[in-house]
Amino acid sequence: MSKALPTRSENYSEWYNELVKRADLAENSPVRGCMVIKPYGYSIWEKMQRALDDMFKETGHTNAYFPLFIPKSYLSKEASHVEGFAKECAVVTHYRLKNDPNGKGVVVDPEAKLEEELIVRPTSETVIWSTYKNWIQSYRDLPLLINQWANVVRWEMRTRLFLRTAEFLWQEGHTAHATAQEAVAETKQMLEVYAQFAEEWMAVPVIKGVKTANERFAGAEDTYCIEAMMQDGKALQAGTSHFLGQNFANAFDVKFQDKEGKLDYVWGTSWGVSTRLMGALIMAHSDDAGLVLPPKLAPIQVVIVPIYRNDEQLAQISEKVAEITKDLKKLGISVKYDSSDNAKPGFKFAEYELKGVPVRLAMGGRDLENGTVEVARRDTKTKETVSVEGIAAYVQNLLNDIQESIYRKALTFREENTYKVDSFEEFNNILDTKGGFILAHWDGTSETEEKIKEETKATIRCIPLDQEAEEGVCIYSGKPSKGRVVFARAY
Repeated sequence: MSKALPTRSENYSEWYNELVKRADLAENSPVRGCMVIKPYGYSIWEKMQRALDDMFKETGHTNAYFPLFIPKSYLSKEASHVEGFAKECAVVTHYRLKNDPNGKGVVVDPEAKLEEELIVRPTSETVIWSTYKNWIQSYRDLPLLINQWANVVRWEMRTRLFLRTAEFLWQEGHTAHATAQEAVAETKQMLEVYAQFAEEWMAVPVIKGVKTANERFAGAEDTYCIEAMMQDGKALQAGTSHFLGQNFANAFDVKFQDKEGKLDYVWGTSWGVSTRLMGALIMAHSDDAGLVLPPKLAPIQVVIVPIYRNDEQLAQISEKVAEITKDLKKLGISVKYDSSDNAKPGFKFAEYELKGVPVRLAMGGRDLENGTVEVARRDTKTKETVSVEGIAAYVQNLLNDIQESIYRKALTFREENTYKVDSFEEFNNILDTKGGFILAHWDGTSETEEKIKEETKATIRCIPLDQEAEEGVCIYSGKPSKGRVVFARAY
């Protein structure tokens, strides 16, 4: 048995890093800042992809794919966009290698310099809007609702598996519309899709809101977001949806002819979530024994482990397990029967606990005689002995209960760690002693927002969409405020 994980209370960061590696989700790659997503981790991502892709298609979107490389001149066309991403761009300057004349491997061929440098995409707005210019001529071509699943590169200095890596996987939606109202409606619709996925699939409660000007996506008129709370009280931005106005249409001259024959620029949106959701999933639910996965996203929903004295007894148990497995699969439940002889049952129990398998069934000789099976649930670590008759329906109900229970636990945690404060002294005290989300008045200025960030490392995560009008005074400046915003330290 490997040594126990670090505990969350001792070192939350080390607990997270070790859990990602020991649960076989991902590991660091030979390329600085990049990661290898291992099969078990990628299986979770695939389930996320499948669910989200279905939701996108239900709302009328189709998938396409655009180039990884973007001409440098494209990024120059939208000023705020290039300013927002300039420091994170990886640049391709040459297109050929040659043997080192000194016999030391290969070197860049200086004769093979590109006429124009290429940027490895940090996001695809520029290359996609340059393409949309050729696709859109009339109002009949609108709305254009496109999504792509891709990888992007942002040259991060300080990296952490899933949460912040130089290369990561994501989806990015890019849509064009005839009116501002349609584009805003699309932006909000996709925010709702993300919130529904986070809560119903990931079992992670989120706050829906709009970003301040300081935190807005580079090149957007408005950025909407969902914010989740991790078990250390820090916030994690789990998804964003941007109303781009006509900024990129102007930059790339994307016009359409309306029903009256008048030419106008289209209105745009973009929206995306990434493998960062894997980090959110881990940090929102897992415990000191390992992963706790919501059943909807677990690669293995049920594992069955036999406990036997000899080969004859194993054969009898296996025969019974085959019936159980068949019934579970009929209900669409993913199940693994681990009859391998390379580890004892206790070791297997610990390994599947570490990997977050929601339900474990164990069957021994006495269970075989009594027509029973031991059922253990990962989230509460409780066990009970249940009749084999009707076990598939029992497990199906149990999986549903686990999914709901994990969500309720996370929601309760967020509610217990959300505080209303009315003074900067109280604000600092809660940040330093408790963390969590702080609902506080802000005067609406970027200057105050920056000063609070500089002094406390807390940022305005969002202005909640369900915010009630509440007159007050800013906790920092004492100036009038129209409502509370969500502050937190964040990943």
